[in-house]
Amino acid sequence: MEKWIKGKRLSPPIFNLPVEKIKKGWYSDKYFIRTREVLLKDNYHPDVVMQIFTREKSIVCGLDEAIAVLRFCAYNPEKLKIKALYDGDTVRPMETVMTIEGDYSTFAHLETVYLGVIARRTAVATAVKRVVDAARPKKVLFFPARFDHYSLQTGDGYAAFISGALGVSTDANAAWWGSHGEGTIPHGLIAAYDGDTAAACIAFDKYMPKDIRRIALVDFENDCVKTSLEVARALGKRLWGVRLDTALDLHDRSVKSKSKATLGVSPELVWNVRRALDAQGFKFVKIVISCGFDEEKIRYFNSIKVPYDLVGVGSAFFRLKRDFTADIVMVNGRPCAKVGRHYNPNPRLKLVKF
Repeated sequence: MEKWIKGKRLSPPIFNLPVEKIKKGWYSDKYFIRTREVLLKDNYHPDVVMQIFTREKSIVCGLDEAIAVLRFCAYNPEKLKIKALYDGDTVRPMETVMTIEGDYSTFAHLETVYLGVIARRTAVATAVKRVVDAARPKKVLFFPARFDHYSLQTGDGYAAFISGALGVSTDANAAWWGSHGEGTIPHGLIAAYDGDTAAACIAFDKYMPKDIRRIALVDFENDCVKTSLEVARALGKRLWGVRLDTALDLHDRSVKSKSKATLGVSPELVWNVRRALDAQGFKFVKIVISCGFDEEKIRYFNSIKVPYDLVGVGSAFFRLKRDFTADIVMVNGRPCAKVGRHYNPNPRLKLVKF
């Protein structure tokens, strides 16, 4: 398992690409496949500079994966000259993030694939960075795996990690940067123990390795104060934390105000749990909050100093979109680009070595 280091590229084999399908154009817009076919049949091999950029400030990600696509799925990739930024770099609007130089007929069929890779990873990385910055100094857990197709988990988890997420929920999320998934005790386990959260936590504590954090989900009965205290008494010092996950259409039983603002995991609920734990001698128990949190809600919680320790964020990470564009800007050593585009060299780009 490879350990990610800032400024060092992930090795291409780690991506486990479906090489033959990509080379055959299975995932490519048809006009790129036909472009390559025309060039080959005309025996025309223009030497081009392909330039890739986005229009919005972003945390770029997916470049190493795009490089892998070129290395394994281009024809004669050793003859291509690729320059790129590093995953995790901040990019300005219109800044060039990668250039590909070489015979266009050898890589024309790959544009759809490498642009899609960079777009997806950059969108997740940028969204995570915004939430991480909003939460600072509190930590963020990346927990959106259930909100998208499982095949996207590995790259999404990597994008989250390089943007500062503290932990991820699946082993797939953690595969490219040498870690593992983590999480709490789910509602399903509690239900299996007849809705008795303390009993579920005792069973979890009995059978799970000691190095796994004991974090109890305490909203099953919609009484987070009562359940938090029950679990804390049952596990004592072995309890690392409690997680508040009250649904957005419910008021927890401890919440006095019944306004819309106090639905779900509200500041009042967090304060109620913190005070109750402290009063009973459980100051060491941390509080994890989740359900409906995004950048705006986290900034609000921090602005009024709500006493939580970690925040788990899910589907909010998938709302942001980033588009990338690839343009040929030089042909056979001369400027050649569609109107409105031009060669935009970037001294920050680093030569990629295969």
